[in-house]
Amino acid sequence: MSQILIRNIRAVDTETDKVTDVLIKESRIAEVGKDIPADAEQVIDGTGLVLMPSVFDMHVHLRDPGFTHKEDVLTGCSAALAGGVTGVLAMPNTKPPCDNPETIRYIIDKAKDTGVDVYPVGCITGGMSGNGLCDYEALRAAGCICISDDGRPVENAEMMRRALELSKENGLLVASHCEDLSIINGGIINKGKTSEKLGVKGMDRASEDYITAREMILASSVDARIHICHVSTEGSAAMIRFAKSRGVKVTCETAPHYFMLTDKLLEKRDADYRMNPPLRTPGDVSAIIEAIKDGTIDCIITDHAPHAAEEKADFEKAPNGVVGLETSLAATLTALYHTGEIDLHRVVELMCVNPRKILGLDIPAIKVGSTADLLIADINKKWTVDPGKLHSKSHNTVFKGMKLTGKPLVTISKGRIRFDGRNE
Repeated sequence: MSQILIRNIRAVDTETDKVTDVLIKESRIAEVGKDIPADAEQVIDGTGLVLMPSVFDMHVHLRDPGFTHKEDVLTGCSAALAGGVTGVLAMPNTKPPCDNPETIRYIIDKAKDTGVDVYPVGCITGGMSGNGLCDYEALRAAGCICISDDGRPVENAEMMRRALELSKENGLLVASHCEDLSIINGGIINKGKTSEKLGVKGMDRASEDYITAREMILASSVDARIHICHVSTEGSAAMIRFAKSRGVKVTCETAPHYFMLTDKLLEKRDADYRMNPPLRTPGDVSAIIEAIKDGTIDCIITDHAPHAAEEKADFEKAPNGVVGLETSLAATLTALYHTGEIDLHRVVELMCVNPRKILGLDIPAIKVGSTADLLIADINKKWTVDPGKLHSKSHNTVFKGMKLTGKPLVTISKGRIRFDGRNE
């Protein structure tokens, strides 16, 4: 029986915060307490380090099948493990799109030995075309727990309403990419002073706010759940807060770049700072932080979207998207924990617990009997993000050259050490 003994570590989940020993046998936590006697094959000195449940990122793009020059399931899972992530929702804009059981099963099969639980997201509409709903019963049977046309909204409101209605029958979460394409109309960065200064077409924030409001109205009309992806504007956060107060079954997420960075970075004319939705204003950043603190925002995700260097070379023509699996915990610790905005319990809730809770998955905790999906981090480690050292195939990170404080060192999945970066 394989065993891992972690000595003298600060164990933190939503209820626990104490220095202790933790013994892992096979895939589960067998004992938590001081001075555990055990003849474990692996002993880790956790002095000065933090043990917490592993991260679940409910918004990533693994690019597999179809775009494997950017990323594939194996490299994406390697990047995830380096970031303390043992579970992901993989968005459906692959080639072919995830609108059929065969593609879903391909992704699940490819990921099964990686140490990362990969849940493919099915399409809301066939081919993400908006021209007809998918067979949700078949998608669910193949292993799907969520549907989305991520990368674009479902443009027809009645079709989206019907999708929400059917999602209840099939036990699927509907996740919406809230951007009205007619309002964006070719915009590439946030519409404002920076877009005017650069002389490029901007994306009006109304595109996000409008679809956010529409989705919550539609979900409320059929009493269905709706999950709002990558919230970036003050307006969307305010509307979600109000909808929650009115009992709408809405959850939402944001990414570290939306509570850390602004569109001023685009003055560099570097496409690595371009994503959908775009970096916004200081006012939006403050509003997103406030929404995290007051519980309006449920999850921190990455929207990990790899692109090859040559694709990102032309500022105005490059595809939108940034990688983030390996920096999400570090960025969150840097911007929210070390600044005193939130405590470690809230970090665990946002990154480890709530995504799994929303999706109806088992939630790891640091207690006897819990599945040993864990990460060990040095929350005070200062390091500089070097894109060349990332485990992803693509290196388009907004955090390149940035100094962060806090780093995952060891990732344990189902009781096995799957990443060990203590000597890196």
